[in-house]
Amino acid sequence: MAILVVVDGMGDRPVASLGGETPLEAANTPHLDGLADGGATGLVDVVRPGVPPGSDTAHLALLGYDPYCDYTGRGGFEALGAGLTVEEGDVAFRGNFATVEDGVVVDRRAGRDVEEGDELASLLDGVSPDGFPGVEARVRHTTQHRCAVVLRGTGLSRAVGDADPHVEGTEVPVVEPLDGSEEARRTAEVLNALGEKFHEILEGSEINERRSTEGKPPVNRLLIRGAGVVPDLEGFYERFGVRGSFVAPVALYRGVCLSAGLKPVGLDESVVSMGDVEQVEAEAEEAAGAANSDFLFVHVKGTDNASHDGRCGDKVDVIEAVDAMVGELRAAHGGHVAVTADHSTPCSIGRHSGDPVPILVHGPEVRPDDSESFGEGSCGGGNLHRLRGRDVIYELMNLEGRVGLHGE
Repeated sequence: MAILVVVDGMGDRPVASLGGETPLEAANTPHLDGLADGGATGLVDVVRPGVPPGSDTAHLALLGYDPYCDYTGRGGFEALGAGLTVEEGDVAFRGNFATVEDGVVVDRRAGRDVEEGDELASLLDGVSPDGFPGVEARVRHTTQHRCAVVLRGTGLSRAVGDADPHVEGTEVPVVEPLDGSEEARRTAEVLNALGEKFHEILEGSEINERRSTEGKPPVNRLLIRGAGVVPDLEGFYERFGVRGSFVAPVALYRGVCLSAGLKPVGLDESVVSMGDVEQVEAEAEEAAGAANSDFLFVHVKGTDNASHDGRCGDKVDVIEAVDAMVGELRAAHGGHVAVTADHSTPCSIGRHSGDPVPILVHGPEVRPDDSESFGEGSCGGGNLHRLRGRDVIYELMNLEGRVGLHGE
């Protein structure tokens, strides 16, 4: 079995409190260091040098697709990963349950842990915006404050802006069309009407009365963004002739994997409520027991969570849990393994950056280099040199003898 482990936001910059090392370099990672010592290493520009990748485009690239040509918006992946059906003509979105006062967003996440998310989503599911009886919204809660929305009807377009200001203290924006088409104009009007309808339903819900008595902020708005459709991708099996599976509890990454034709292995969004380290441990158990596949993709989210919050010490802890997981995977499956990140998220800035990310590849037919450990600095001199993100899967599949001849 070939295994690709993507550790979300693992790449970083030197941290003074860690003695000038990155969290990966500071972590105790005997398994990863051992694989780097006996394998090949390098750096990856996941989208292109200096460009901060989005999580969606990054994962497309790491699975071998062109993040510029094959990307059709994030919403389609979110909806697919949430278990919603996305039909031809639908437009999908990601959304946040939020708290709004007098039209101003005061909390984009309504306290973040929205335990009533399933109940709230059920109130909105199937709603038609006033004035557009032929259009309906399908809504599915994913985890915490997040949900996915599919807009279904005729004459819709994904060429619309967001109903989310992305910052607090500002008004909910009016959705605008992004091109001159009638479809984009109509879709923007639909979303503006839908936003008001959702607000009316949420504002008057008994759920918010209950939240108020518990001292929680009201959930009275759904901020929608990231319009998209599911791309028509060449399937993983068609491209490489391998049966692929994945362990990825978060909806976005599930959606990307499903769109590529990979099959889910256990776990769902419920594990996201666990602590970051506990989530890695749960994924390790599922991934170690995966069977009937030629290729296994494993995604770890906790490193990115810690990075966005500037919790460098916690990031080190998650990386050490990943190290233990990789040790379990090697013991269970053998074969070839690649470990990398989808992007760098330096703790110092708390957002994605365009810094390249480290990669190691290990297995029975890998030509080893002189790297002795797995880190941003040590991987820079490896014999994989500097790869594009979409090259990673081809490196791995080539070792498995799964890449066809180019030419005659």
